[in-house]
Amino acid sequence: MKRTALATVVAAAMLVPSCGEAADTPTTPQDPALATAGADLYAAHCAECHGADLRGTDRGPSQLSELYAPDHHGDGAYLLAVQRGVPAHHWRFGDMPRIEGLTADDVAAIVAYVRQQQLIEGFEPYPPGAEG
Repeated sequence: MKRTALATVVAAAMLVPSCGEAADTPTTPQDPALATAGADLYAAHCAECHGADLRGTDRGPSQLSELYAPDHHGDGAYLLAVQRGVPAHHWRFGDMPRIEGLTADDVAAIVAYVRQQQLIEGFEPYPPGAEG
């Protein structure tokens, strides 16, 4: 029992550095072929919860939120989220489960697509609706 609790704490602690992790800014254009492949993968694996337009749903947050800017959630945070899942934080959508069937290369393509869309659309303030 103690070992399971310790493993949970260690796993959660490994995710915490992803918040605030510095990374490339989305002002850098992405490889168009990679972003195109990522769009298809995003549609198949992410859009149901995060929205086809990346603006979120009642099941998951917007990927255009300033919380998902690379200086807050770096590219590596996406890979960890897919591989391990994410305990609820920042949002009230519940825990994100790990996503089966995606390779690290698949996640890199999804991130390229998300970063390209962030470049095009810009970021929404947090919390949602705070702009008005």
